[in-house]
Amino acid sequence: MNIVRKKLAVFFPGIGYTLDKPLMHYSRRIAADLGYEILLLPYSGFPPKVKGDKERMQESFRIALEQSEKMLSETDLYSYADVLFVGKSIGTAVAAKIASESPCRDWIRLVCYTPLEETFSYEFGDAIVFSGRADPWVGGAKSRIAELASKRDYLCYLIAGANHSLESGDVLQDIRNMAEIMQITEQFMKGNIEELYEGGAFR
Repeated sequence: MNIVRKKLAVFFPGIGYTLDKPLMHYSRRIAADLGYEILLLPYSGFPPKVKGDKERMQESFRIALEQSEKMLSETDLYSYADVLFVGKSIGTAVAAKIASESPCRDWIRLVCYTPLEETFSYEFGDAIVFSGRADPWVGGAKSRIAELASKRDYLCYLIAGANHSLESGDVLQDIRNMAEIMQITEQFMKGNIEELYEGGAFR
């Protein structure tokens, strides 16, 4: 008799980068195709003009965290053999904090699309990181995201010319980048880490 290993993928969007945007949409479809149950966390109610405002950023984090914890409160992570958190921007920090405080934290894996520096202040399991080299939310060319990811031994892919949405303004290049981001995401979801360590177009 075949034993079915239950798998769960939880999606934490950004402030303006909602669950229907490309990174969230395509990664969700991949997770579903791989047999993951899907849990979406559509938090809302953020203050305006968050970028560059520390107090509003902290308030946004609190809002997203409280709503996420409430939506997750009836989910028994222990009942899943594989738990995947997929976050975008502030969602990566919320996912990281929740993972760090979970008794399942050692096997919760994170997909981090354009994470904030705060994401790396929490302890959790394995992760993969995608960040734009021109992302103004993390300092653009002075970004420390690759350094912070390296200290945790997380795979980190940096996309040339890409902003906080991992877009460069060149539509066809952005489509090619998206395809590769999703190919890498799929391999990570499958657990094919060895293949990813061999390198990728963005590293």
